[in-house]
Amino acid sequence: MHLISRYKPFLPFKAQWLTFNNYTLSTTSPAISKPTNRASFLFLNPTILSQLLKQGLGLSQIKQVHAQIITHVLSFSHTIYFLGALIRSYASTNNLRYARILFDQYPSSLPTLVWNLMIQAYSKTPNSRESLYLFCRMLALDPSLALAVKPDKYTFTFVITACSRLPTLVGYGENVHGMVIKNGYESDIFVGNSLVSMYSMYAKMVDAQRLFNEMPQRDVVTWTSLVCGYAKSGGLVKARELFDEMPERNDVSWAVIIAGYVGSGRYNDALQHFHGMLCHDKVKPNEAVLVCVLSACAHLGALDQGKWVHVYIDKNGVPESSNISTALIDMYSKCGGIDYARRIFYETTKKDALTWTSMISGLSMHGLGKDALQVFAQMLAEGVKPDSITVLGVLNGCSHSGLVEDGCCIFYNMQNLWGIEQKIEHYGSLVDLLGRAGQLERAFEVVKSMRMEPDVVVWRALLSACRIHGNVGLAQKIINHIAQLDPSHGGGYVLLSNLYASLGQWDKVVGMRTSMGEREVESSPGCSWIEVDGYIHEFLAADRLHPQLVEIHKKLSEVLKRISIEGYYVPNTKQVLFDLSEEDKEQAVSWHSEKLAVAFGLLNSVEGTPIRIVKNLRICEDCHSAMKAISNVFCREIVVRDRSRFHTFKNGECSCMDYW
Repeated sequence: MHLISRYKPFLPFKAQWLTFNNYTLSTTSPAISKPTNRASFLFLNPTILSQLLKQGLGLSQIKQVHAQIITHVLSFSHTIYFLGALIRSYASTNNLRYARILFDQYPSSLPTLVWNLMIQAYSKTPNSRESLYLFCRMLALDPSLALAVKPDKYTFTFVITACSRLPTLVGYGENVHGMVIKNGYESDIFVGNSLVSMYSMYAKMVDAQRLFNEMPQRDVVTWTSLVCGYAKSGGLVKARELFDEMPERNDVSWAVIIAGYVGSGRYNDALQHFHGMLCHDKVKPNEAVLVCVLSACAHLGALDQGKWVHVYIDKNGVPESSNISTALIDMYSKCGGIDYARRIFYETTKKDALTWTSMISGLSMHGLGKDALQVFAQMLAEGVKPDSITVLGVLNGCSHSGLVEDGCCIFYNMQNLWGIEQKIEHYGSLVDLLGRAGQLERAFEVVKSMRMEPDVVVWRALLSACRIHGNVGLAQKIINHIAQLDPSHGGGYVLLSNLYASLGQWDKVVGMRTSMGEREVESSPGCSWIEVDGYIHEFLAADRLHPQLVEIHKKLSEVLKRISIEGYYVPNTKQVLFDLSEEDKEQAVSWHSEKLAVAFGLLNSVEGTPIRIVKNLRICEDCHSAMKAISNVFCREIVVRDRSRFHTFKNGECSCMDYW
């Protein structure tokens, strides 16, 4: 069969003039030159063709070179020579459809190298099953063919990599491992590395460790794969031990261990490892490391450290990317620097859906619902399609700002307008939106009409609204649902206990606490973090472990006494969970973790500077009132990020306008 007839699908890409960087190519002139002006030459030299295909061409240019090959290269050996280069080029532009058309139009007796290229290309995509299909086709070929095709060490490496991307293929991966042993490649370092990585991805760490121990040769990839496996499967202690033993580390090794700590919520450890990395002059943090470190700063509210990382990025000329920009926006938003986040957002030239979503979510956390809606409108105007997380961020913004009708409009039209199916988290946000606005019956109707079974988060959102608005009857119905869904989760019980306590129904409070004990229900203790001079300090409710504890208690007593004397604060003891004397109740609320943190901040920070606190739970009414009073009496801006949003206290007022 003539080669051109095989390539008919590509012939429309043929062009008279082709321009590649400094070369301008034509099909009419026999000269070959690097022009100073617009020169032309006949494009027939295989070496020149090969060099051009290695230059990272765009899709349209690859098609043009391909068209020239179809037209002029008639030697089968030359065609095979170019086939690999074309497959590589198409794969580099993520256009495997064209590469596959090329591959399928040739005889089945292609050399192993070409099969490997195609298998490798698919192994890097979400459609990695296609690598396994090609591998099976390769094994099924008749061994008597003129060009014998037999898998080599590279074939197995790529196939195992494909298996690693799909945890459901653990059985297939183990079969391939058996074939590796049968073909004598178990001692090859590349095949061994891919196997260690595969078993680590499957979280089969016993198998991964055994392979690691048996490998005659190891490199930094081997060590890093095993560290990654332990870190992702929860074995951070073992991961840290291996990391410390590594004879050599690269930027990927550091990224793996830092990401492991971030993924398990050990943000301080992540930052400590980042500082350790900077002490190694030979290893510079890559994009993945920087994104992880910014995420750690965001979770801790460590604004000073986040700013330092930002300066490091700028000074070291780290290329702008949507990942870095998104991480910076997220960090500044979660650390209370929403104005910094806005500046980064509007200075970013490469915005993707994640960048827009990060900005929208940041504005929502700060209670700037109208601003979040405005950015969302800009996103749509620029033709960027939102995803389910984007819509969730907008709904949360509406919830924190009381924009009921805007939120309902977006919720009920999200599928028609953007093809986004309503998930349970969207229903939870809608219930929260209606509940905060006091529309409890409407919120309850939403829960009852859900297309899926409501989870504990949805019920807790409604229960929280019942507590805010004092609806005990509806709250009692909801707690029964929560008990059936997740009897070990203490959030609902604590909310209902708070509600009973606020009404003085102490017998029901005792009954609820007894029920929690019988069901072995656990509730999260209040915990707050504050950054001072680049160090993160942690406080638990009624903390007795901090080295400055005596000074903190003394300072807190002075602060509460002063704001009370000046008439800005009266302790709110309605939600103390036990029937105590009024004096004991006041003592109980004064030991909340955020109050300890703010006292520490007043003791250790420069007068007039903002105090930033992160709390794992929702701030209570008493602490909210106290923070407003402290900001007024002590002339300090206090920023508190609780579980759901930001509160910026300034001159006796809060940015939430007491709507949270």
